[in-house]
Amino acid sequence: MIFKLSEEHQMIQKMVRDFAHHEVEPTAKERDEEERFDMELFAKMAELGLTGIPWPEEYGGIGSDYLAYVIAVEELSKVCASTGVTLSAHTSLAGWPIYAFGTEEQKQEYLKPMARGEKIGAYGLTEPGSGSDAGGMKTAAEKKGDEYILNGTKIFITNGGIADFYIVFANLAPEQKHKGTTAFIVEKDFPGFSVGKKERKLGIRSSPTTEIIFQDCRVPLKNRLGGEGEGFKIAMKTLDGGRNGIAAQAVGIAQGAFEAAKAYAKERKQFGRPIAEQQGIAFKLADMATEIEASRLLTYQAAWLESEGLPYGKASAMSKLYAGDTAMKVTTEAVQIFGGYGYTKDYPVERFMRDAKITQIYEGTQEIQKLVISRMLMK
Repeated sequence: MIFKLSEEHQMIQKMVRDFAHHEVEPTAKERDEEERFDMELFAKMAELGLTGIPWPEEYGGIGSDYLAYVIAVEELSKVCASTGVTLSAHTSLAGWPIYAFGTEEQKQEYLKPMARGEKIGAYGLTEPGSGSDAGGMKTAAEKKGDEYILNGTKIFITNGGIADFYIVFANLAPEQKHKGTTAFIVEKDFPGFSVGKKERKLGIRSSPTTEIIFQDCRVPLKNRLGGEGEGFKIAMKTLDGGRNGIAAQAVGIAQGAFEAAKAYAKERKQFGRPIAEQQGIAFKLADMATEIEASRLLTYQAAWLESEGLPYGKASAMSKLYAGDTAMKVTTEAVQIFGGYGYTKDYPVERFMRDAKITQIYEGTQEIQKLVISRMLMK
């Protein structure tokens, strides 16, 4: 086993780190306070090839792998978790199901412009009455002639309102519950589709989160993704990889908070010496660094397994579970190290702490991760 990044991965890491430092970080605080998404930043990411990292060149990507992708999400999230999750949802949740289950025509029409950053994708699974119980969705689809008619509402949609199309799940046969679930690619301009309210959130505030509404929304037959009744399988397999993107986001948040806390602890003096020399603070930093490194190794392992075509569902759930908890713990400790200053908006650690919480919730709560892991252990 080689615990060293390849030259290609090191180059991508350096490129994204430089981009994050020079282009993303300077406006992170302002965008958070204004709850503003910056389309120019997304365009710049596209210019660097970040919007299509794992996809083959024939589909507009750069032909790299999932490890390179999680490295990119981590580096972006070190300075701005909102930017990290924008890329994560675009790649893992919207791009992956088209790459894995789409027809050649769908890949050319949707995946290629996504990989080039010409279009933004999103994913619609959660509903007001079905979060963790994804099989309990109420959004219905009815086949009529050469199209499907969708009715229902999806909530908590990352990239909502800025996306050009959405991977949407609806039930063709409600009596069959999840066995009737079918996936569709819904363009923002389809008749009957609309964007509802934009959520006001604790964290990741410059990543738009909205509801999306289907009122007799007409979707052509060619926009069905996979076969009828295959939607639940597609949704779950998509989340297997997607949650590793969230693990990478969590690692980045934790690393950003740790670096800020370490730098502050070296400079801040109390009792005549830097607080980093106080054992109480030094031990906090040691624990934080150790848990971040463990989280990173779990995340990179899951990404490597997926890149190698090996089973990665359990590893991905483990990485998301551990990294999400680490992000929350590390950011809370970072605020503690800053003391009163950490509780103010003059320093970034309060933003890191607010951003960290969502990594324990979306793309499967921590409790759902434990359910997934335990079931796989018993197979």
